[in-house]
Amino acid sequence: MATIYPLCLIKMIKVLFTIPNFDTAGSGKALLHVAKRLDPDRFEVHIACMHAKGAFFKTVEQSGIPIHILNFTTPMRPYLKGLKACYQISKKLKEIGPDIIHSFHYAADYSEPLAAKMAGIKWVYTKKNMNWGGSSKNAWKLRSFLATAIAAQNTDMLELFFKNSSKTVLIPRGVDVEAFKPRIKNKTLANKWQIEPNQRILMCVANLVPVKGIEILIQAFHRIHSQCPDWKLIIVGDHSNAYGQEIIALADKLDLKEKVLFCGKQNNIQDYLSLAEVVVLPTLNKGRKEGSPVSLLEAMACAKIVLGSNISGIKDQLQVYPDYLVKAGCVKSWIQALLNQMSRTKVENENLGIQFREYVLKEYTIEKEVFKTMELYLKSLGKEYEII
Repeated sequence: MATIYPLCLIKMIKVLFTIPNFDTAGSGKALLHVAKRLDPDRFEVHIACMHAKGAFFKTVEQSGIPIHILNFTTPMRPYLKGLKACYQISKKLKEIGPDIIHSFHYAADYSEPLAAKMAGIKWVYTKKNMNWGGSSKNAWKLRSFLATAIAAQNTDMLELFFKNSSKTVLIPRGVDVEAFKPRIKNKTLANKWQIEPNQRILMCVANLVPVKGIEILIQAFHRIHSQCPDWKLIIVGDHSNAYGQEIIALADKLDLKEKVLFCGKQNNIQDYLSLAEVVVLPTLNKGRKEGSPVSLLEAMACAKIVLGSNISGIKDQLQVYPDYLVKAGCVKSWIQALLNQMSRTKVENENLGIQFREYVLKEYTIEKEVFKTMELYLKSLGKEYEII
């Protein structure tokens, strides 16, 4: 049984989460999921972002967590001007007065940790993608050098970027298994998209950007859809950019207009997952790749079979299910992988999906992510913040 300590023996820890914006909800949701669940008897949580735009910003406001609108980064060239700007940022950080700053910034910026160091504030960051080399390599190294601690989201990061680093710990994404759980099919949604009762659904949940490899999925589905007449492909995610329009045009060109539905960006992902039988993520093995993609975890938590590219992040999540990893960028491999799942009966897929959920319950809950994050803070802050 856990020991209950008097509050007077606990030094409260003020945490400031930083993120550039809440324009796109992915990183913002990841931040908020952790921020809301930190032990309120131990942590006072604040958030800093650069502006109040973005649909998800309203959700963050509704959480009741104090929000500071603050430009916490600055260009570092010319260097003297950059150092002066960092000093000004450091004064603003001191005014907020956090014990520790946790950055969810995705970029190779080192002005933020430099400003935190000037302010004498511990600074940690979450490495969320596989960007590292090229012109940003030195900036990533400086960002990491200045950090008090680093949360890596997959094992390849540890091996490739932070080998032998004592300040880096593995903290994969977690999923809210109460929000994402098996549900009966949402008939209202099915009617909206004219999905027949016996229709079987293959689904991809991802904003359409080139690294996601959606063209590989479309090409593979085109090759097999005549063998699987009961199946439709639904793609849930923002397709308003140039790449998204190219993918829609590709589906039309391949005469898949009646077989592929582009549903756009949606907030009620749980309802969409209720329609799916198999969920896929065909990310390419290049560019930023994946850190720890939550879309597959959410699908697994809903007891869906998943297929994902055999790349960083995804291969961690599916390490106990190697047969569900697919060679990235290979249409032939995706054809075979899709056929393997789409040739099973609904009952067989449902039974397999339950196993996927049980795996998430064991390894990838949001509570596990939050606990590891709190451990990281306490380790970074040292003995002064331990329970007396």
